[in-house]
Amino acid sequence: MQLFFTEEIRPDFKNFILSEEESKHAIRVLRLQIGDKVHLIDGRGGLYEAEILDPHPKRTVLTVLNVQENYQKSSYHLHIAVAPTKNIDRFEWFLEKATEIGIQEITPIICEHSERKEVKLDRLNKVIIAAMKQSLKAYIPKLNPAITFSQFCKQQESNLATKVIAHCIDSEKQFLNQVLQPNAQYILLIGPEGDFSTTEIDQALHLGYQPISLGDARLRTETAAMTSCVEVSLLNR
Repeated sequence: MQLFFTEEIRPDFKNFILSEEESKHAIRVLRLQIGDKVHLIDGRGGLYEAEILDPHPKRTVLTVLNVQENYQKSSYHLHIAVAPTKNIDRFEWFLEKATEIGIQEITPIICEHSERKEVKLDRLNKVIIAAMKQSLKAYIPKLNPAITFSQFCKQQESNLATKVIAHCIDSEKQFLNQVLQPNAQYILLIGPEGDFSTTEIDQALHLGYQPISLGDARLRTETAAMTSCVEVSLLNR
């Protein structure tokens, strides 16, 4: 299946023109021709089957043959707020794998122990889009701008989702699958390489976040975040 991301398309469109970047990929790289079938995704759950009418390398014209809305829509909403890693490649790796596995929303959070204080959303969104296309998904995860831990907690205070925080301090905790129910909304907090501060943990607990364990091993930030994605995906399979 040749898949192209076309967020401008709508279900009522009869024809569509690929962007210059996607046209170049379709014609110069894949060498598609008149009559070849392709699939388009809009990032909002729409999967479009289309046929090439004019294989122009800058503005390929397509006719839409069929539309599936809400394609592979998830029964849950997973929002992970995670501290971006010092090595941005590791954070990009998490975004790629989380998109493939299934996640709906990500917020980079800046914590007291964070070594990275900013992220470039343009680059990270490109990673997400590539992973969405590779894994044949029609929904694009929402990547929010980076905010501080405290700001995030205040922002989500009225959110009725199940809220959990993973931290390394010894205390009474449950495993993630003991806390979450299937087909629900979840917010997970994953800290930086130096873990959350005790002040941040106390703030989260005060706001109703439940402390959870991801096992006995000491996990890297991106590994902890991905492990959470896998557990939630299996819970909702």
